[in-house]
Amino acid sequence: MTETPAKPDTAANAISDFGIDTTSQSSGEAIRDYFARLRGGQLGSLPALLGLAALVIVFWALSDNFLTLNNTANLIAQGAGKMIIAMGLVYVLLLGEIDLSAGTLSGVCASVMAMHYVRNGNLLGGMGSTVFYVFVTGMVVAAVIALLMRIWAGAVLSVIAVVMATLGVAPNAWLEMLLAVCVGAAIGCITGFMVSKIGMPSFVVTLALFITWQGVILQFIGEGGVFGIRTSPVLFNVANGNLSVFGSWALCVVAAGGYALVVLGEHFTRLRRGLVTQPTPIVLFKVIAVAVIAIVSTWLLALNRSPNPDLVTIQGVPYVVPIILVLLVVGTFVLNRTRYGRHIYAVGGNAEAARRAGINVSKIRASVFVVSASAAAIGAIVYSSKAGSVDPQAGGLNTLLFAVGAAVIGGTSLFGGRGKVAHAVIGGLVLAVVENGLGLLRQPAAVVNIVTGLVLLLAATVDALSRRRAAVTG
Repeated sequence: MTETPAKPDTAANAISDFGIDTTSQSSGEAIRDYFARLRGGQLGSLPALLGLAALVIVFWALSDNFLTLNNTANLIAQGAGKMIIAMGLVYVLLLGEIDLSAGTLSGVCASVMAMHYVRNGNLLGGMGSTVFYVFVTGMVVAAVIALLMRIWAGAVLSVIAVVMATLGVAPNAWLEMLLAVCVGAAIGCITGFMVSKIGMPSFVVTLALFITWQGVILQFIGEGGVFGIRTSPVLFNVANGNLSVFGSWALCVVAAGGYALVVLGEHFTRLRRGLVTQPTPIVLFKVIAVAVIAIVSTWLLALNRSPNPDLVTIQGVPYVVPIILVLLVVGTFVLNRTRYGRHIYAVGGNAEAARRAGINVSKIRASVFVVSASAAAIGAIVYSSKAGSVDPQAGGLNTLLFAVGAAVIGGTSLFGGRGKVAHAVIGGLVLAVVENGLGLLRQPAAVVNIVTGLVLLLAATVDALSRRRAAVTG
């Protein structure tokens, strides 16, 4: 009996044995495949991008001031806070959950940050003894809960909040921002515990906390009160300052070059291993397009955009741009390149299947609320900086609605399992353009709310129809 010779132990044979599709595509085939996916309901962020382009054209035609350099830079800064809150909400929405408390939660973080600054680090004197001890106890409880759920980052940040509050550390802009993030993470631990461990619906929990945090903000600041932070150059410049011209070009090189290195490195690595990847011309086109956009944007923002150029010089990329880019890169890396991110998508797609696969579903559900709350705290820092103060309306009004709307409009599904951090950025730009453009046209708040609501309704409709189309086509 003749024995069949063993196959060499090579990557190619392993791929063949397991039936991995390594068929390469031409550029034309890849483009046809993309349009086939669109017809199949996999729209991604395309509707939001097309809508953004249409809105820019409309407002450009209606207002001479819309596409000026000064207004464009202000537009980014105005929408940055809500955009950052939306980035955190993407994590919650990926599980099919909702966090209605993100807006007022961010207001709590902003008020604690501002109180610590204006009271010279004395939160006890600012809050009063009873409120202060309740606050510290809440932070301790959050730390214990995080340890029990093994959410180590939440536990560490909660402990830092307790230490800073009890020791009364001297005011420092960087410490104030750290305190805001720590308070946000601690609140996220408590919210996640009630949703994942107690089993309460996230809608009910976060709706109750939405109302609760409104009362807490009023308790901290007082009716008609305000905490000013303009006297802190660091806090005020977060949303109002700009990089130097040299720093702006350095950011351009780092951003465009980093994107090129990551994308091209992954592409050629997959080619060497015989794995499926996009055609090289398409990958090169993406890299070149990003580089061109980065260079043109930096060149424009490096010009003096002051309304009175003879008196004041305003030039450079706003500080909020690198802040958003860093959060975008980190958030995308976590979702796409880490086990934690894969577990989020798995739980969002099918929680029961994820549980049977050994994923700690309860921990994942709790942790996304910690991420959302921490992002809300960062958003609070940005929008408080833009206003230069914190008042009882911080995080209220339309902050939450615009943040959720930004994530959904950008392409994140309300049904879970589908979404990216980039969707929050795209959707945030759409809402910022709507608000800014209608403001330049001197439209009342009623019109702004109506148009924003219709845009959100349209995005939800597209999401529902695309899911139905995807289910039909398989």
